[in-house]
Amino acid sequence: MVQSNDLKESEINIPHVFKICATSTSCNSDQESRRGPQLNAQLEGWLSQVQSTKRPARAIIAPHAGYTYCGSCAAHAYKQVDPNITRKIFILGPSHHVPLSRCALSSVDIYRTPLYDLRIDQKIYGELWKTGMFERMSLQTDEDEHSIEMHLPYTAKAMESHKDEFTIVPVLVGALSESKEQEFGKLFSKYLADPSNLFVVSSDFCHWGQRFRYSYYDESQGEIYRSIEHLDKMGMSIIEQLDPVSFSNYLKKYHNTICGRHPIGVLLNAINELQKNGMNMSFSFLNYAQSSQCRNWQDSSVSYAAGALMVH
Repeated sequence: MVQSNDLKESEINIPHVFKICATSTSCNSDQESRRGPQLNAQLEGWLSQVQSTKRPARAIIAPHAGYTYCGSCAAHAYKQVDPNITRKIFILGPSHHVPLSRCALSSVDIYRTPLYDLRIDQKIYGELWKTGMFERMSLQTDEDEHSIEMHLPYTAKAMESHKDEFTIVPVLVGALSESKEQEFGKLFSKYLADPSNLFVVSSDFCHWGQRFRYSYYDESQGEIYRSIEHLDKMGMSIIEQLDPVSFSNYLKKYHNTICGRHPIGVLLNAINELQKNGMNMSFSFLNYAQSSQCRNWQDSSVSYAAGALMVH
């Protein structure tokens, strides 16, 4: 069972294998074999409580906090994944720990989860690497970064009926300029156009409180948590409009602490590129939650949202 705010960081098993542990900083195979069924039951429970109303999703936005906080929210996005058609899963996560002005690729071949191993698609990695637009994450960065890690068990669970038939493409997204978001959006648009590909965009929403150095408050909304919700839903509505420029302007105006703003920006630019070529798409948010309800200036919270992109 995941109890902390993140899956604790991983240990290396053999060269080129990235080992994911559910709860402890180091684990052995006995621990992992016990964690797997617990985690599996937890994910199954959340997924069983939601509907697949936007299936098959071509892309999802889902949070990356500890499952205790956001597991039920993330289920609304992962329920829209169709394992029957999905063969490659691009996971775009923001960089929390290292300064990165571009995007980075993993240096390992396999991510090991408590459910089963996920293979990184080396063919796609080769295509991306040839563009000269990417760098390599160090093993330390790969181990330390939770924005991709937290999506691995859910990805494994959503795809379990076809577990030997898909690969993943993890991409760490740096603090991109608007023009870089456009460039990466254009690059990824050809992959987004393929119905057998799924994009998982990793993001939490507002991080509010003194510890996050963000305390925007619109008194007209009432309690602080209502103001946070109003702010988040303003941003979510703009994302649903699929307009990268409006989303950038929203961030400049309110500075909302959406940690996955750059992966979201890349997705919106990829969508924009496909819309220019006549592809018809829609994005819908399906769930919104907060870790706690802020009522005074000493409180803090993180918001979570789950949504899905459909191609019509």
